[in-house]
Amino acid sequence: MSSLPELPEPTLSEHDGVRYLHLGTPWVQGAMRLSAPNTLEIEYVQRMMAWMLWRDSALVTAGHAVQLGLGAASLTRFCRQVLKMRTTAVELNPRVTIAARLWFRLPQDDRLLCVRHADAGQWVADPAHLQSVDVLNVDLYDQEAAAPVLDDDAFYAHCRGVLAHGGVMSVNLFGRHASFAASMGRIALAFGAHQVWSLRPTREGNTVVVAARGVEVPSREVLSARAAHIEARWRLPARKWLRMVRPYAVGP
Repeated sequence: MSSLPELPEPTLSEHDGVRYLHLGTPWVQGAMRLSAPNTLEIEYVQRMMAWMLWRDSALVTAGHAVQLGLGAASLTRFCRQVLKMRTTAVELNPRVTIAARLWFRLPQDDRLLCVRHADAGQWVADPAHLQSVDVLNVDLYDQEAAAPVLDDDAFYAHCRGVLAHGGVMSVNLFGRHASFAASMGRIALAFGAHQVWSLRPTREGNTVVVAARGVEVPSREVLSARAAHIEARWRLPARKWLRMVRPYAVGP
């Protein structure tokens, strides 16, 4: 029997030119500015793009980007529409995909875009996806938005498994939540402590964690040049990200 009836019904609200996605609760699951649908409206979603700092400027948009959790499709639209990357979104709830296409301008699948209706944990555990992903964005919260839906050792090990050498993962965690240190520890166990970094929490408490597979961190000068390139080309606040990045070894 299908589990679809058990999945929450998406709803929307609008305020001051911004449309918000909800899953039957007041918690915001994503947002889009109606006058600029391909910009990243929410601050933590912008910071999810910090993985760009860990990739060579000449290759930053190369390869395959995967989003676990579609939400209002902000990251999916940005990777597909703006960065022109081959993009896959893995979303459990088909109703969310319908809402994203009706209300949040998610394009239909094409040569660069594929939306898969699947459990994200099963998707990353599938041997068919081993080392097939260059950028992995993980933003998995249910309608209560209390804690990540998937947050155990096996899940993060599988996330590393789907990354190609040099691949990068960004994860949205609640940095002021009691579970944050444990989540960081699980990510470090899977990726190695020297391959894990975090940004400072946003005002709302979201902390973006970046983890990589086999990435050599360049000099500060190279990172600064990358940040300047990202700001000039895509108008993302990359120099601000660079100031707030800290390695796992320093502590959460």
